[in-house]
Amino acid sequence: MTEFPETSLATLHIDEPRLGFGYGQMSDHPKDGLFLYGPQAKAQRQEITVGVIGTEDGIGYFKSWAKTLVRGVKIPPRGPRDKHVRLHLSDFPGFAEAYGIKLDPERLVSYTLDLDEIEAMTAIANHHEAVAKTVEMFLEPIEAHLKNEERGVDVWVFVVPEKVFERCRPQMGKKRKVVLTPGEHVKSQAKRSDMPLLAGIVDTSDEAIFDDVPDFHRQIKARLLSLGAPSQLIRETTLAPDAFLNKAGKPIRGTQDSATVAWNLATGLYYKTQSNPPWRLADMRLGVCYVGLIFKLIPNHADNHACCAAQMFLSEGDGVVFRGANGPWLTERKEFHLSKAGAKALIETVLETYRTRFDEYPKELFIHGTTKFNDEEWEAFEEVAPEGTNIVGVRIKPSHGEMKLYRNGDYPTLRGTAVLLDDSDAYLWTSGYAPRIDTYLGPETPNPLFVTILRATNGKPDLERVLTDIMGLTKINYNACNYSDSEPVTIRFAKKVGDVLVMGSAKDAERQPFKFYI
Repeated sequence: MTEFPETSLATLHIDEPRLGFGYGQMSDHPKDGLFLYGPQAKAQRQEITVGVIGTEDGIGYFKSWAKTLVRGVKIPPRGPRDKHVRLHLSDFPGFAEAYGIKLDPERLVSYTLDLDEIEAMTAIANHHEAVAKTVEMFLEPIEAHLKNEERGVDVWVFVVPEKVFERCRPQMGKKRKVVLTPGEHVKSQAKRSDMPLLAGIVDTSDEAIFDDVPDFHRQIKARLLSLGAPSQLIRETTLAPDAFLNKAGKPIRGTQDSATVAWNLATGLYYKTQSNPPWRLADMRLGVCYVGLIFKLIPNHADNHACCAAQMFLSEGDGVVFRGANGPWLTERKEFHLSKAGAKALIETVLETYRTRFDEYPKELFIHGTTKFNDEEWEAFEEVAPEGTNIVGVRIKPSHGEMKLYRNGDYPTLRGTAVLLDDSDAYLWTSGYAPRIDTYLGPETPNPLFVTILRATNGKPDLERVLTDIMGLTKINYNACNYSDSEPVTIRFAKKVGDVLVMGSAKDAERQPFKFYI
């Protein structure tokens, strides 16, 4: 029997981060803060104009929901099995009451699409062509509106029929009779004589359709980057679940309760139409900037090249996405690393953007990633770091069960619990039991994030301070109105942003607000 020496690991609890709202007030819950105090800053637009694109039924569903947003939504009544007050649910008080702005359901800018035409487009045999033409059908009204109409639209809402959701996703291509992938298309260009075999089945007149992954959501977001138009995609079944029933008379898909849907939809509409987010982090230090690095393989690239980008977030909560250079960033060890020139150019862009906004460089710039930084990358960071700016590399990785903690032997540990392994490494439970809402919103025992301070250009910061910042960054997801997320915003949306940036139609997007990507 092997005996191990007794060890004691430092354990601490990080208090729930506070958020800033109107009149300088604070709360740890977005819904409470908005209900009691309103958004952190006065709205730039007191009444927003929403453009809606969908079928006649879809537009009707959204118009009904817009009326619901105006008057407010109660949480569903407690059922016989509900033993406790459900503190994680909150009544939605109404759009004007929570956000201080108006939405007139009778003044929507709406464009109706023909359901039969959607059916025909989504059923085209080649998946690339089917998705591309469906996307074009939804975007044509926006392009015409921008060209011909004087009335501005603050945000475009796409009400998506289930046929589009089901048929216009990458995995659905496997069910098509004829599928020509981008890689196969490139190879076919040298053998044009073979193409007649596909005549009448695959439309090859517009080769640009092969530049994009056949995914409706990603193509819409990528195309709208060049138009500078924020958007919100909503499935018809989310807006009207009772209109889509199975043979047993039940909704074909489960949705959140209507009050939660209202909070999330309203928050997204506010964030995408205003210059300031609805709330901010109340206790973040001034002069601090957070950057999440993104790497995404370019689909079907012969040399496995990847796109690199950076998401920058400030204590005010707003974010900007910077596209870096494409290149051979995937190493033999299956890790992504930039060249020295690529790393230098990307961080220089972040620093200059910060300086332009605040007339000075940040005191601290934290770079969050899921892998370590190599020597070449770090040399670039050191060379580009201005005097007085400490650049800190932090790795944040989800763990997979190697560390478990329980409360009273059986219950999930508290959100905010941290186990410090040394002065650089720690496990941090960003998901777990939250006393404020008296629940743990998760399906199984929560796993922590594994956080490591890798390097710093001007002195390693305190580990507890780094963990506290990460906890704060789990509370600025403005695409919903959640109490918290399980990952910081610098990491959480990396895949979604990367999915959009590798699209061929996004190749000209270099610097855009984060709100355009979600």
